[in-house]
Amino acid sequence: MRKLVLLAVVGLLAQLVDGSLGMAYGVTTTTLLLAIGTNPVAASATVHLAEIGTTLVSGASHWRFGNVDWAVVLKIGLPGAVGAFAGATFLSSLDTTTATPVMSGILLALGLYVLIRFTVTGLRTDRLGTPLRTRFLAPLGLVGGFVDATGGGGWGPVGTPAILASGRLEPRKVIGSIDTSEFLISVAASTGFLLALGSQGIDFSWAAMLLLGGVIAAPIAAWLVRTIPPRVLGSAVGGVIVLTNSRTIMGEDALALGGGITWLVHGLVLAAWVGAVTHSLRAHRREVAAESGAAPVADDEPELIGDRA
Repeated sequence: MRKLVLLAVVGLLAQLVDGSLGMAYGVTTTTLLLAIGTNPVAASATVHLAEIGTTLVSGASHWRFGNVDWAVVLKIGLPGAVGAFAGATFLSSLDTTTATPVMSGILLALGLYVLIRFTVTGLRTDRLGTPLRTRFLAPLGLVGGFVDATGGGGWGPVGTPAILASGRLEPRKVIGSIDTSEFLISVAASTGFLLALGSQGIDFSWAAMLLLGGVIAAPIAAWLVRTIPPRVLGSAVGGVIVLTNSRTIMGEDALALGGGITWLVHGLVLAAWVGAVTHSLRAHRREVAAESGAAPVADDEPELIGDRA
């Protein structure tokens, strides 16, 4: 019972992040399931089953708050569904000893990308209003869907930063459109897993609890997307993903590094994570000060998480 409650809480927190940032529900929840010893294929299948409900509610909530560009949803979502189905079929063909380091490696790479992207460059908004072309969105969706199914998450980390980096769509609509299109990816991936595996290894009670937490959080996240600094949240979430999956990569099923080296790497990752979040907080404060015409924030000035525009 305690584990089910924990899963519901994780689903709630992951959806708060995902709905506010446009990424991290899948990678966060899959990382947790792997950490407690779940089969990688079953972990991805469980998460995608839960996401059918969470993405439906999240998409409706984002639509309600005007955060969705339906042209983008279709142009990226349909190719994404094809990629997700292919990814689910591919992952189902791997044995557990191979799938665990493969999935953790994908999650680690995605976590590093999210951490570096949001910490170093922030968000680009200088080309708002320029149309996003199908020749850009379709391949992006195909790759994102495949990575999402094989990694247990990745639709947001692949799609959201790429569209944000283009600077052609305002951030809240990027996040809303990615979250809404993820419904198609979740359905396609779940279909692929069920056709390949049946219900083997899938714990439907776990999926239900992840779904429950996500459904509760989805409307809140759609509202919060207007107020939470995505740069800070991106650095925080990226660090969690990197720290957790580096542990799996260094474990017995992959690199099998000694305890001393493992603790050293964990310490370095933790230090880099704290530094990244601190840098993002300061960068956000400077951006707010520049927009308001106030004096810029000094590097040695204490930072408060509650300080934002």
